[in-house]
Amino acid sequence: MQQITNKVIWITGASSGIGEATAYLFAKEGAKLVLTALEKDKLLEVRSRCVELGGKCEILPYDLSDIDGLDSLVEDALALYGRIDVLFNNAGISQRAKAGDTIFAVDQKIMNVNFFAPVKITKLLLRKMIEQGGATIAVTTSISGRFGFPLRSAYSSSKHALYGFFETLHAEYYEQNIRVVIVCPGRVQTNISFYALEKDGKQHSKMDDGQAGGVTTDQAAKKIVKAIKKQKAEVLIGKKELLMVYIKRFFPALSRKLVRKIKPT
Repeated sequence: MQQITNKVIWITGASSGIGEATAYLFAKEGAKLVLTALEKDKLLEVRSRCVELGGKCEILPYDLSDIDGLDSLVEDALALYGRIDVLFNNAGISQRAKAGDTIFAVDQKIMNVNFFAPVKITKLLLRKMIEQGGATIAVTTSISGRFGFPLRSAYSSSKHALYGFFETLHAEYYEQNIRVVIVCPGRVQTNISFYALEKDGKQHSKMDDGQAGGVTTDQAAKKIVKAIKKQKAEVLIGKKELLMVYIKRFFPALSRKLVRKIKPT
């Protein structure tokens, strides 16, 4: 099990939810944190708490939908401590609209934030990580990355794509001591449904009933931190909804039938 004390950990989507909760746990273990999210004011609050808990912490506010500026963002992150030992690609945006009703700009934004941003950040850091002797790369996917889900066409697509890229990365760079941890949540009590995009790009601005009944962010964070420390290949987080992962694996026809009946909110 790898030690976290003095490790440099970069977390995206760190201003709330899973990212915020994991930041606090890493701070308690004396990590050196780099936190990224869109909202600078919220990041400042999280940084203050991380310092109180015993960690070192810097913030890099950024809109991850701006793919072109990621080169500079990565340079800034490396300049803070000189290395990244753990990269937690956690930022993401969800969706609440049927595929045929969703404008393409929404599909594109979701793919940029959820897939292309973590992929580009990882690729920009990879050589440095290998040169320093290795690193751990964690990425938040979703059970929607295991099967299609109503009103989530772009979101589910982005999460499927993350599995393909990061499982391949694991296979290609394992001998160079690059370890990949795939975080696969079901329902967690975060604001992801509130900030989800509707068909025209407007904010959903509602907390889904299913989301509200999920596991807490603290519960999720404890499992994630443990998985990262153990460099576990995959960690599933949730309640009874995780059964769908196994139904899809062993009974795919039944899975398709059940998905058609899922209440998508």
